[in-house]
Amino acid sequence: MNLKELQNGSDIRGVALDLNPEEPVNLTDKEVRALARAFTAWLRKRTGKTDMTIAVGRDSRLSGPALAHAVMDGLVYDGVDVFDTGLSTTPAMFMSTIFDDFDADGAIMLTASHMPANRNGMKFFYKGGGLDSNEIAQVIDIAEREAFNHKPGGSITKSDLMSVYAEHLRNIIREKVDQEAVNPDLPLEELHVVVDAGNGAGGFFVDQVLKPLGANTEGSQFLDPDGHFPNHIPNPENPEAMASLVKAVKDNHADLGIIFDTDVDRSSAVDGNGNPIGRNDIVALASVLAARHHPGMTVVTDSVTSDELGEFLEKHNIHHHRFKRGYKNVINEAKRLNDEGVDAELAIETSGHAAFRENYYLDDGAYLASRIVVEAASHSISDLIASLGHPKAEKELRLKINEKAFKEYGRQVIEDLKAYAAQESSTITLVQPNYEGVRLKFGTDHGDGWALLRMSLHENLLPLNIESKQTEGAKIMARELLEFLEQYPSLDLHQIREFIEE
Repeated sequence: MNLKELQNGSDIRGVALDLNPEEPVNLTDKEVRALARAFTAWLRKRTGKTDMTIAVGRDSRLSGPALAHAVMDGLVYDGVDVFDTGLSTTPAMFMSTIFDDFDADGAIMLTASHMPANRNGMKFFYKGGGLDSNEIAQVIDIAEREAFNHKPGGSITKSDLMSVYAEHLRNIIREKVDQEAVNPDLPLEELHVVVDAGNGAGGFFVDQVLKPLGANTEGSQFLDPDGHFPNHIPNPENPEAMASLVKAVKDNHADLGIIFDTDVDRSSAVDGNGNPIGRNDIVALASVLAARHHPGMTVVTDSVTSDELGEFLEKHNIHHHRFKRGYKNVINEAKRLNDEGVDAELAIETSGHAAFRENYYLDDGAYLASRIVVEAASHSISDLIASLGHPKAEKELRLKINEKAFKEYGRQVIEDLKAYAAQESSTITLVQPNYEGVRLKFGTDHGDGWALLRMSLHENLLPLNIESKQTEGAKIMARELLEFLEQYPSLDLHQIREFIEE
């Protein structure tokens, strides 16, 4: 087994079904069983405990049941008492280590988020949170060395985790909703919410959270789990998925729309006028909600957030700490700042990963949705972010690196661009502080905006994000960057050329 190729940052991801001849299967019962046993050994070493309870759940993927069975088989063989939670969400799996009803030592979630139907993966949790990339590497090393801890006596108990988790969310909504403005028994009875679960694991939010609190959920769609994902990609960042929710909100004259990804660790929204609230908008909305009882707080975001977002947050007495891509990077940075005494209440990516300090710094799409629902029950969520500006032009271009040592090549391009921008004769300037790639500012006569060139977290790509305050500014900036980038023969520049010629 070549397990290292399955590591995707802080996750395990691979091809689990033979649906695409160009993508051979590399995540089978054998791999997940070995990784589950390795996680047990890792957890025993970390906690010093021999007797273990581990919860196992899955999203709606077609390969989920078989892989979950293999995981549980490996755990039981090593003497673990297993909670089989069935169809679950990723945040609920972490909460199995918190809830008194479970008090699990660890949890394993089988999911590949919004990836195609042939993919699957694993996420691991313990009471301290999700494993980071270094800890995943440790688990892989244990699996490859087969340094397992066989111990007889394991068991499997079928467990309804999602009912406990749904009750947890209902309690949060009841606690936070404006009791003077609503019926305390049915605090959402005046609210019409349309939910799009994308045939993932998020359908529970309608039947187990919203309806019991009195909400009208007519028009909610794609709630039934279906690993074929027949309607659209279950991804709040996908334009077709968001457009589908916008239409549902408008058609049903709803007050609010909520959309989840497959495993519900991400969400975004649509307001009652049919305006999407994603990317910088969802960051702004979540930040204002978090800052309500924490004035002067810090929000940690990924690197592609806009200048307009920074200006908005500053006006709301919120410090913006722009960091790196990768939800674990953002969360870990917020934890680090918090340990240093900074009131970092929120870590959030434009992708919809949002981790509130008060919620264990857990990136939980249903928790974010609950916070938004609470606000929408008595106020307009649109009003909260009405002053957020938006660029006149924006574009993300993905420049492929045709080199085996692509990371070294990409880093050299970035360093060269930094040096170019630092020259006195350059028409662009470096933005500091900056924690990922190179961020550049372009003056009014050169596009009036910013660009970020960075290494992809996992692929042989240099993503290039461009935003401008001018309608044609993004193309002006792209043209200037193209002149610099043409000196690198291993960079595929066709996307930037096509954008300029549009």
